[in-house]
Amino acid sequence: MVRPFRIDRNILGLRRAFFIISGILVVAALIALPLRSLNFGIEFVGGSSMDFKSTGEITIEQMRQAFDDAQVEGPVVQTANDARTGEPGFIVRVPITDAQQASAVADQIVATLGLSDDSVEVNTINPSWGASVTQTSAIAFAVAIALIIIYIAIRFEYKMGVCAVLSLVHDLLIIVGIYAITGREMTPNVVAALLTIMGYSLYDAVVVFHRINDNMSNTASHSFMTVANHSINQVLMRTINTTLASLIPVLAMLFFGGETLRDFAFAMSIGLILGSYSSIAIATPLYALWKQREPKFKRLRNKFGEGLDEFTVAEQLGE
Repeated sequence: MVRPFRIDRNILGLRRAFFIISGILVVAALIALPLRSLNFGIEFVGGSSMDFKSTGEITIEQMRQAFDDAQVEGPVVQTANDARTGEPGFIVRVPITDAQQASAVADQIVATLGLSDDSVEVNTINPSWGASVTQTSAIAFAVAIALIIIYIAIRFEYKMGVCAVLSLVHDLLIIVGIYAITGREMTPNVVAALLTIMGYSLYDAVVVFHRINDNMSNTASHSFMTVANHSINQVLMRTINTTLASLIPVLAMLFFGGETLRDFAFAMSIGLILGSYSSIAIATPLYALWKQREPKFKRLRNKFGEGLDEFTVAEQLGE
């Protein structure tokens, strides 16, 4: 018994629209970075973090006013609930790198707001330690990208590796641009989320590339673009389901978690969506366009055209 022919969705026929959308987002990110710059956390630039607990009815405006009265410039004030008691509190980050000065300021704030002496905890980070964190993060990204190219080049071919990395750079640039536009703080938790996003994005791209590799035998009767489009159709629902299953707990962390979890979840939620999008809208069409320039596939394109709606499947089913 023969299954009726099935016509694929013309996903790669939208590649120009995908490139325009991605181009606009990347350009916006590149413009935002020099104009607004990234708001690096004290872990990168040095400074002090003051954790005020059991602050009762004190508002965020009162906390900011207390720091203004203490003549502290640029305090970043965030509300936070105690993980054990659930009582309200604040986390305040200030650009003070001297531990004694930071403790003196914290004591002054406690006195101004009428809090108990043991209601604040101060942690100070030296700028040299922050520089070390920045260097380590940059090395981690460089090594991860190099390993991605090497792995895909060995498993498939180097063109796939290059296209996967370009889609990763696309994702990371947009995420960093969003952080610059929104002014959200870049912390080690965000760096950890970005590294995790690289893994998810790579997984989505490898799934599509693996399917293209399996379908290469069909390039005798179809253009390479058609085969790539068919491969996307085969894994599309899997990609959507995997992304949704991963996104649900991340959104739960974003809306109901503490400040530390929210830093991680904000980057992850954007990255999961971008990773799935870029594997289909960036990595695969770039690879297909590059591959079609090879003499063999160029001849097939000239012979069959791109024919993105013409790839059909006829399977011989057991009776």
